[in-house]
Amino acid sequence: MFWTLLLAASLGTCGTRNANSTPVVELLALEDPQTPETVVFDKTVHDFGDVSVTDGPLSCSFTLTNKGTEVISIYEVVSSCGCTDVKWTKGTIAPGESGSISATYKNEDGPMPFDKTLTVYISGVKRPVVLRLRGVVHEKKKSLSQLYGAQKLGDLGLKARKFKTATLKQGLSVSETATVANLGKKNLKVEWADVSPQLSVSVVPNPIPAGSTATLTFTIKADSALYGKTAYHATPVLNGKKAAEGLEVSAYTQENFASWSSEQRDKAPLPVMQSSTINLGTVKQGEKKEISFECTNRGKEAFHIYKADTEVPALKAEALPDVAPGKKENLRFTLDTAALPAGENVIMVSLTTNSPLRPLVNLFVAIVIN
Repeated sequence: MFWTLLLAASLGTCGTRNANSTPVVELLALEDPQTPETVVFDKTVHDFGDVSVTDGPLSCSFTLTNKGTEVISIYEVVSSCGCTDVKWTKGTIAPGESGSISATYKNEDGPMPFDKTLTVYISGVKRPVVLRLRGVVHEKKKSLSQLYGAQKLGDLGLKARKFKTATLKQGLSVSETATVANLGKKNLKVEWADVSPQLSVSVVPNPIPAGSTATLTFTIKADSALYGKTAYHATPVLNGKKAAEGLEVSAYTQENFASWSSEQRDKAPLPVMQSSTINLGTVKQGEKKEISFECTNRGKEAFHIYKADTEVPALKAEALPDVAPGKKENLRFTLDTAALPAGENVIMVSLTTNSPLRPLVNLFVAIVIN
């Protein structure tokens, strides 16, 4: 059973796995940080939002612009399934010119969420670019209140008050979107208060017409002092009245190794854990346990941990020393089992590091609380 739980944990990200927790929405990235600089897409994700089975086929298009100095062409676009038809610009695309990729999701799979990919192969680009189409198909159309009323703040309809972005790299920013609604009977002007310094928020259109939806855009700028999982906040002010609660946007920030030379990468630290999992066995609830993970640095530069994010406050980092090249150190944690539920628990720790080969190291603590 431990290994079943551990596999499930390793497939997730750092955070709660409680099915009854507050809804969290994964935001849609406006730009894929992995997209090559010579080719720029207007978007890499198209969200159809909430649709019904009676809406029939759903179509969208992506525009790419050649920002390089050489002619390019789209070799191939491969859909992840036969449920999506795709067409693209044939022939060459000169520097400064644009081409397009059109996709149609057949919408024949019934009421369910969908998330389909298009893998685009472009001449002169080493890695393919992945585009995504997604949405939620319902048996029949739902009202705005049914779709956005569960987490509303005043007349501002939301599917969630907590949002999660893609990974943020140091020196960069990430801008992502979600859909909100005006559930009221008059226009809704949305302003913001108590906004985290690294976060900017906007709504378009603004004011939001009564009974309409709008696009909520979050932009987070990386802060060199912040690594790992960080929560950013903003409180909506609706027609001049500050909402009782705010919104939370969490981002996971890693080091940015994009500009590193081959020489730097060759000398980079390389952490190797003696074990990524420690099984504490059966423990009486209320006991405090000391935990130690042995780490060896097989690289040529010192290994440094910027931050350790633990899933539960009961597990705390006590000592995370730098590890010199060729040396070993113990990464020490303490676990207060008083706050853990009875039964089997698997707790994940995410280490954000200065290693380009292992910028994120996940460790696990397995325990049975008696």
